Amino acid sequence: MTRPFKTWLAAAGTGLLAITGTGFAQEQPAASVQAPLPLAPQVKGLRPKSDASVLAPAATKLDPSLQNLAAPATLALPNKPEQVRIAELRPLSLKDVENLAEVNNPNLKAIASQVDQAQSQLRSQIAAWYPTLSVNAQNLPGYTGGNQRIISPSTNQLTGQTTTQKSYTYTSRWDMGAQLSAQWDLINPQRVPQIAAARDQFEQAKNQYLIALRELRLQAAQAYFELQFSDEAVRIGQDSVRASIVSLRDATARFQAGVATKLEVLEAETQLARDQQLLTNALAQQSVSRRDLARLLDLPQNVSPTASQPLKPLGVWTASLQESVIAAYAFREELDNALLDISAANSQANSALGSVQPFLSIFNNLSGFRYQGIENVLVDLKGRSGWAVENAVGLQASWNIFDGGAARAQYRQAKQRAQENTFRFADTRDRLRFEVEQSFYQLRQANRNIQTTSRQVISSREALRLARLRFQAGVSTQREVVDNQRDLTQADLAYAQALADYNDRLATLRRRTGLDQIAVCQAASLPASKSIDDESNSVPVPPEPLQPACQAAVSAQPAS
Repeated sequence: MTRPFKTWLAAAGTGLLAITGTGFAQEQPAASVQAPLPLAPQVKGLRPKSDASVLAPAATKLDPSLQNLAAPATLALPNKPEQVRIAELRPLSLKDVENLAEVNNPNLKAIASQVDQAQSQLRSQIAAWYPTLSVNAQNLPGYTGGNQRIISPSTNQLTGQTTTQKSYTYTSRWDMGAQLSAQWDLINPQRVPQIAAARDQFEQAKNQYLIALRELRLQAAQAYFELQFSDEAVRIGQDSVRASIVSLRDATARFQAGVATKLEVLEAETQLARDQQLLTNALAQQSVSRRDLARLLDLPQNVSPTASQPLKPLGVWTASLQESVIAAYAFREELDNALLDISAANSQANSALGSVQPFLSIFNNLSGFRYQGIENVLVDLKGRSGWAVENAVGLQASWNIFDGGAARAQYRQAKQRAQENTFRFADTRDRLRFEVEQSFYQLRQANRNIQTTSRQVISSREALRLARLRFQAGVSTQREVVDNQRDLTQADLAYAQALADYNDRLATLRRRTGLDQIAVCQAASLPASKSIDDESNSVPVPPEPLQPACQAAVSAQPAS
């Protein structure tokens, strides 16, 4: 018995009201003050490392039965129609689809390459701890040749006479020189933060690979469920066309016998056309679903996949909503990447400050020089040769004392980016919880839809059977048969859609939680084959030629 409205208002100050399934409103106790929640750095660490053990590793090779479905060459590009003509329809199970996706998918390979790139970048930053050694050879060897004639007049100060002095020099010289330089940074304030930032980016790349692997498995499962649904829609469309053919045959026979009207024949023809349209749409969607799955699996250009398993529930989700949310917080790499963004921003801030701190390095320069020949000497002098070796070692220091405040501004910018990333961590946390809750409630909804639509199928099938018996007995009209047949078709489609939605929500929940707590069950689905006494099951569906759109549209225009 519910309480009066004024009593509800009085209770609103001390408790919460909730609408339930058993009563209109119930008073809920006021929520107690929640204890402070632990911080993410305390749970996961300031710089969490990627943990590949939380996810089953991707397959590296195809199963023996799938060896001929290996992906074509990465840069392969067909240039002839027969190269892309479908020559094989290959039935695949859900397990086969996952194996092909993990081995063939080019996007996953590209992300794996990004992990290798991040590792190479980290290795390049770690190289700052090691000395550098370089060789510079200026002449290896070099030749210098030429001659010079100089005429210089001079005046005797005592006699005042002017004389001319002449000199003629000649150059012909071979020389060779090289320098060996070594340098080692003893103090480099930017070295440690730059390596730390590169290491965070490497961990993020590994996490991004795990995220892509989870997403690929979800996409492969969803594409397979969509293909299963399209196959089921084709089957329903074929059954509907068969049933419409039977109805049209019965209506035509009764009209020819004089016990039915032309209206009943037209109604049967209209229903047949409607079911043919349904079958046409289902066939088109089936072809699109096959090619979409082939794209995701990167199959050979002349192969299209088909579903070898019927559409049925995969199992039952056993984890509670609260366990699912906590599992998402523990296993989802998006939260780890958000923390690594904060760490990388802090490292970039420290690197910015390091640019205005002292640098100290030790160096050693060893140079050698050897020559043979003469250079700028008088022609009557003989050639000469020689060599020289020089070595310099010492310390080199540099300090950018004032840079106009640029380093301090970059430091503040990086710290502000770290603060921004803390807000994005909170947004990611809330989004992950909502995604889990959304999938959990949608899974319940799909489960309920399976139950209700299955009852619709059973009742619609029985109603159609009774309507046909009444029509054959002459106590009903063709309209009743048409309406019940349409109800059965819609119920079949709704039931198939409910099964596909349930599997889709189940796979999505696995993706969003990182859990695999699914109990395999026997699906309460319809029989795989119809009973033998169903007359429509043996009626063939005749092929219908495809008319051009313009011609088909003209035939449907009313007569003027």
